[in-house]
Amino acid sequence: MPTVILHLIGEDPVMGEVDELPQPHDALLVVKNPRRKDGKDLFYLETNVVQVIWPVARVNFIEILPSAEEEEIIGFVRE
Repeated sequence: MPTVILHLIGEDPVMGEVDELPQPHDALLVVKNPRRKDGKDLFYLETNVVQVIWPVARVNFIEILPSAEEEEIIGFVRE
């Protein structure tokens, strides 16, 4: 389940998880566990909300964060 940062038009960025990335023909985007980038709740949502559906037309762009498997740190060792 990819973690994304949504940059909504006229609002602060929203972080959350999506089941799958939106396709070009999609009109809606379902985001699970929506929160601010710092992990705090979104002030305009009720405290018990677990999913939000945003129209793709309100999204300026989407950042896709690497999963734990993709985030391997490669270091150089000097011998």
